[in-house]
Amino acid sequence: MRDCSCQDKKLESLSQTVNKGLLLLFVVLTNSCFGQSEVSDDWPQIHGPGRDGKYWGAPLNTNWPNTGPPVVWKRKIGEGFSGPIASQGRVILFHRIANEEIMECLEAASGKTLWSYAYPTSYRDSFGFDNGPRATPVVQDGRVYCFGAEGNLHCLNFNTGKVIWKVPVHEQFVVRKGFFGASCSPLVSGLQIIVNVGSRDNAGIVAFDKRDGKFLWKATDHEASYASPVETRISGQRHTFVFTRRGLVDLNPLTGQVRSEVRWRSRSSASVNAATPLVVGNLVFLSASYRTGANLIRIQDGEWSSIWSSDEVLSNHYATSVHEKGYLYGFHGRQDVPPGPSLRCVELRSGKVQWSQDRFGAGTLLVAGRHLIIMHENGELILADLSHQAFRELQRFRVLSGVVRAYPALSRGRFFVRNEGILACVDLRPE
Repeated sequence: MRDCSCQDKKLESLSQTVNKGLLLLFVVLTNSCFGQSEVSDDWPQIHGPGRDGKYWGAPLNTNWPNTGPPVVWKRKIGEGFSGPIASQGRVILFHRIANEEIMECLEAASGKTLWSYAYPTSYRDSFGFDNGPRATPVVQDGRVYCFGAEGNLHCLNFNTGKVIWKVPVHEQFVVRKGFFGASCSPLVSGLQIIVNVGSRDNAGIVAFDKRDGKFLWKATDHEASYASPVETRISGQRHTFVFTRRGLVDLNPLTGQVRSEVRWRSRSSASVNAATPLVVGNLVFLSASYRTGANLIRIQDGEWSSIWSSDEVLSNHYATSVHEKGYLYGFHGRQDVPPGPSLRCVELRSGKVQWSQDRFGAGTLLVAGRHLIIMHENGELILADLSHQAFRELQRFRVLSGVVRAYPALSRGRFFVRNEGILACVDLRPE
């Protein structure tokens, strides 16, 4: 009997091990289908692996010397607001030099060019700003997808830079230029690439086959915003959220069927929606400036309801907020209106402001463990505690001069950030 009991225990242990392995495999495969693996040392798309501004990689060095962590390399680059991404020890940069938009692959450790692909562009910013690409690329399954300022969608081989397919999206769907050119970072969703296109001919949002670029479906007549789509599961169903110029759209990513819409935009024609929706469970946080404000939406049993909304709490001009353990962290107020944005912490479910650093200025931020990493628009990298009780700045140092608006990337302990003409790599790995 003792031998049988021992054998039963061994079989039970083996069964538990197998089940755990199958569960892990299921999680990995599920995340892979959405292109948003949350367990990753890479930063393969805008706002990181989960499009939520969270770093899931190895621990970082948070005890910087007085001179700051080492800047291991800098290199001159072209124009653009497109942020760098990093995957498998490589950095992908989308920028413009002269009359060409360029996709360039760099060695992460050295900044050395591994390959580049260029195509002609004649884009000119109507307001005299930067003429380079705006949208951050995305890497998945050995391919790179990028969306240029004039609305040209490309798919390249990640290892070689060879063109796999391309689609002149704005030309195909007759899209107006808009204020600042095409800015949506494409979303990889299963076998689809979903883009906030902005055509009024029932092609506000369009899906393409990621394998060959063929058109799959289109939805809405909304003009494009400068935010990027996100995807999640709620009650077992896949939801793609797109914050268009008109408001939030909830789609079935397989068919393009619109489940719900919420109008959320300024009454001013000279306004933009730029912050990506932030999904927390069955809650969706929206935020925009220009007297629009924030809106926390709950989705339950297919019904939408607003938990709270306000223009006095956390109005994001262009930088997307982050969330951790029931609290939002983000910038409140317009970058171009004195005294400039405040940096704030807000309780998610109540909208109560926990603390506010007034006149902080604009920037972007991400969550790494128990810290906030803030890239100030003035080129300073700031390390702060991730605390809802008070703002506690730990250290700061200047990485770049000029104006920094593109989203950075944090991969395998290396922090990549760009301004109008320089890309820098900061080593945040432990010594």
